[in-house]
Amino acid sequence: MLRDVDTVQVVATGTLIFLIIGGAGVGVLTLALLGSGVLHLGHPDVDGPVSLEAVAGFTGAFGFGAAIVNELLGGRTSGMIAVAAAGGALAAVPTAWLAARLSRAARTMRTDPTPTRDHLAGAIGLVVTPIPTGGYGEVRVRLAGQPVKLNARADRPIPIGARIFVVEALSETSVHVETY
Repeated sequence: MLRDVDTVQVVATGTLIFLIIGGAGVGVLTLALLGSGVLHLGHPDVDGPVSLEAVAGFTGAFGFGAAIVNELLGGRTSGMIAVAAAGGALAAVPTAWLAARLSRAARTMRTDPTPTRDHLAGAIGLVVTPIPTGGYGEVRVRLAGQPVKLNARADRPIPIGARIFVVEALSETSVHVETY
């Protein structure tokens, strides 16, 4: 009679292999998130049916899905491992399709253009440091929804708190303003 014997549950070889495949999928996903084009097929500007994200989605879902099915079946025979692989493929195909669609949508998403000094003209704001005659003060305007503090010149003195509008952008960080 055995006493005080620890039991160790052995992971099936098929499950271990499937977990390694799933881990490789996570590694490929890491490459995809870092922007690497290692597995991208075709021209780099064209998103083909096999993008890096699709490979990552397929590999990860296949490996982890097959490992789950293999453990649920108690897969110790080659037939059970084949069924587990089919279950992994059943999970992998829609995952790869979804990963490709989501990554394509993220890459082709419309965004606003980056604001430049040309966008400053006409902006409305407030004087935060008084503007003297012939010198610079500071104003705060909203540019693309963000508050921006700029150096400002004016033809006449403007006190703190006065509402202004930008007539011209003198440089990237300075503007010519008038009271509003």
